[in-house]
Amino acid sequence: MAKNKKEELASKWTEDWIPIKQIMNGMIELDNKEYVTGIKIQPRNIFIMDQGSRDNVIYNLRNFYNSIDYEFWLVVADRPVDINVYLSQLQILYNNAQTNVSRKLIQEDINKANMFMSAQYNVVDTEYYILFKEKKMEVVQKRIHSLISNLANCGLNSTQTSNSDLRIIIDNFFNGGVATTFSGMVSPE
Repeated sequence: MAKNKKEELASKWTEDWIPIKQIMNGMIELDNKEYVTGIKIQPRNIFIMDQGSRDNVIYNLRNFYNSIDYEFWLVVADRPVDINVYLSQLQILYNNAQTNVSRKLIQEDINKANMFMSAQYNVVDTEYYILFKEKKMEVVQKRIHSLISNLANCGLNSTQTSNSDLRIIIDNFFNGGVATTFSGMVSPE
């Protein structure tokens, strides 16, 4: 059932009025036949490296960014994390601990994890993306390959965005982090 314009504009969810046709194969297809896609960059703490290595990574990243000759977006998004598995593993360690000192240290970790799970904290992974928009599929694939290769030269691992990654980005930026089902966004094709 199609929504009328007044219903679309009255919606509290942004995806009800943004021009997304579908999310498929790690790409957002827009109504105008353009694709939004990109890469997810694995975080790396350069501040634990020696000064020379850190300077080299920064120099290579500067050259990498300056070599991109099309419009792109650097996106940072938080993805909620479930630490229940981690808590279960800590409990097993606690039960198998041989000394009181080990038990005390593990119990401190359990208490800290429980504190993070309380309502006052949000446990999230911060994820980094480079996204771009393009109409031609062969250009999309070429850009993704180039981004991944050039970031590898900088010492950073990256992969093409997944459908899940793109949904997290949309949730973060359009719905204040509230997860949606996207049922109205995927066409039956």
